[in-house]
Amino acid sequence: MAGFRAFLKRKDIEFSLRRYGIDALGAMAQGLFCSLLIGTILNTLGSQTGVEIFSTVGGYATAVSGPAMAVAIGYALKCPPLVLFSMVPVGWASNALGGSAGGPLAVFVIAIIAAEAGKMVSKETPIDVLVTPLVTIFIGVAVAALIAPPIGAGANYIGSLIVRATVLQPFWMGIIVSASVGMALTLPISSAAICHSFSLVGLAGGAAVAGCCANMVGFAVMSFRENRWGGLVSQGLGTSMLQMGNIVKNPRIWLPAILTSMITGPIATCVFKLEMNGAAINSGMGTCGLCGPIGIWTGWVDPSDAALNAGAAAISPTGMDWLGLVLICFVLPAVICWALGLFFRKIGWIREGDLTLN
Repeated sequence: MAGFRAFLKRKDIEFSLRRYGIDALGAMAQGLFCSLLIGTILNTLGSQTGVEIFSTVGGYATAVSGPAMAVAIGYALKCPPLVLFSMVPVGWASNALGGSAGGPLAVFVIAIIAAEAGKMVSKETPIDVLVTPLVTIFIGVAVAALIAPPIGAGANYIGSLIVRATVLQPFWMGIIVSASVGMALTLPISSAAICHSFSLVGLAGGAAVAGCCANMVGFAVMSFRENRWGGLVSQGLGTSMLQMGNIVKNPRIWLPAILTSMITGPIATCVFKLEMNGAAINSGMGTCGLCGPIGIWTGWVDPSDAALNAGAAAISPTGMDWLGLVLICFVLPAVICWALGLFFRKIGWIREGDLTLN
């Protein structure tokens, strides 16, 4: 057993929640961002402006989302070059066999298995250039054929259940989805990958956007006195994950953002009936690069396949739709979280310097 542990250490194989649940999942979200999300934005620009080059480039970017995710995961797992490059066909097969709903989740699971298997044999034989790609690709594609379809079916069922439950119980599910996805965005995991894996669109997607914006805009405004304009931009357009170190030191600083998400979520679902029908990844992005609001707008004019499958259709947004977008994504998170932050400062739960970014 000691020898096997030494072998795993030599191969840099670490079975841990941090390696898989944080590093790999976070990298997967970056792979999604650099393929599917950018492709969706370009496709929308092309369809709305009539400029064909946007749609052409967007189509190519979207088509390689599986390989992009798999390579990103391999990079996070510190794969040697031959293993890393072999992740391309693994990602393609996993995404295709997992289907539109479960593809990303299938890629996540199967890419980890293939990457670790490839690392085990890497540089262990004189014909490494043949053995390593063969093992990585064969195991990856074989496992994909075996488990990707049921993973896709399971992810589709769970996602559909959440979407339907939000339609039937918009108040309570608005609270649950908004708070949980918003917290996932601030934690060192990927809310974007989670939302895409379960195809969170429609009202559920709108609640998820509300929760993410509550955390990002909320922390940005609430910590303005400590971090000024740099903090406002880095958290409001970057990520609220920057506060994770401060949250570990004083978890109570997170309460204003969480409570804000629990308020704005049901307002989004019950008052404005705000739907996010763009690419499901946008549901978990919040105001990062304005991807959440862009996804809502994209869903209005050019709904994603996941949204179309859920019964969505293109609409001409009304003034109420635009008001809901602006209030849910920007105004309400800023005002509510700022006010709650003042209250928590007054009662001593948040102290001067607790929100300062290093």
